[in-house]
Amino acid sequence: MNSAIHRFSADFIFDGKYFVSDKALITDNNGKILDVIPFEDAGEDVRFLEGIICPGFINAHCHLELSHLKYKVPQHTGLIDFLMTVMQNRNENDQEEIADFSQKADREMYGNGIVAVGDISNNVSSIPIKKNSALFYHTFVEATGFLDFNAPERFTYMRKIYQDFMDSGLNTSLVPHAPYSVSRSLFQMINDFGETAIISIHNQESEEENKLYESGKSDFSRLYDNLGIDISRFRPAGRSSLKSWLPYFNRPHPLILVHNTFTDRDDIAFAKKSRQQIYWCLCPHANLYIENRMPPVEVLSEEGVKIILGTDSLASNQRLSILEEIKTLQKYFPGLGLENMLSWATQHGAEALHCEEKYGSFEKGKTPGILQLTPAGKNESGEILLSETAEVKRIK
Repeated sequence: MNSAIHRFSADFIFDGKYFVSDKALITDNNGKILDVIPFEDAGEDVRFLEGIICPGFINAHCHLELSHLKYKVPQHTGLIDFLMTVMQNRNENDQEEIADFSQKADREMYGNGIVAVGDISNNVSSIPIKKNSALFYHTFVEATGFLDFNAPERFTYMRKIYQDFMDSGLNTSLVPHAPYSVSRSLFQMINDFGETAIISIHNQESEEENKLYESGKSDFSRLYDNLGIDISRFRPAGRSSLKSWLPYFNRPHPLILVHNTFTDRDDIAFAKKSRQQIYWCLCPHANLYIENRMPPVEVLSEEGVKIILGTDSLASNQRLSILEEIKTLQKYFPGLGLENMLSWATQHGAEALHCEEKYGSFEKGKTPGILQLTPAGKNESGEILLSETAEVKRIK
């Protein structure tokens, strides 16, 4: 057994929470953190790296099974047309091709420094890939059904898929897709199932979603007509989408709210009063791809909520790279601070997926992965920044 000890340091070390100065990481051959010590005590055989070293990235929102749709969905169409195009094209490839594209996406994420993934599944096709992956997966089996009368049938069908993932030894939750695709009855069934399970939900990805719940009149009528769904019995709550669906969850579920493109400060204040631990997942490339709009990142940051990052799928993104998401946020919101964004991509994400015992930070006993981000440097104010051309390399 090779018990070699490795020592690493860099221009900048981000430990999962903060940039730390004059430190060295001590690891074993497998990348397990044995200690973080002052650089002066590390000895002479320290491997010094340019740029930043940080823990492996957490991709809190992905759709592995949509990887075959890369370049098949037009940009800037808005959410409704995006959804209809995805539904039209998602089954055009045979299962072997879909599995091949999903396998390549899994490898792409590994190559881009991702160590853990929150992945949406509507079927069992990704089970073999996840069982054999080098990545940690928490699968969110996603239920849909906007009509109350068929909620038991929809729940039973998706619970079978959920059980298939569980029987395969994979971390899994049964979750709602989105407020515009899940009925009140189905929300309540999901709330009562696995009372402490992590819940992920697409939230306020379109202004039309808010209109649906505020007045009942929205462009989602085109989607329902396309699907042959009669929503004449739907009664809008007269308030925003988030304020309408969040009260359905009265069990102690941790919640991951994904996208939040049309969330406002009042919605955030409402959510902060709930019993749940809420994580706000940002997928900036997907938001630009679909709605050509960024979420209220600065407002979320000012409100002090827990923010995490995701890539969404290759149907709405050209790369599955958390580094690229960070660089885009840095471009649009230069005042956020790289330290904050790296914490969203590491420690916060690991907490959200309940894998923080292994991932997310450089702490003794963890095997979080070690990434090198280059080039990076300081601006005139002394703030650490990534170059627009920065790339990621796995060290461990």
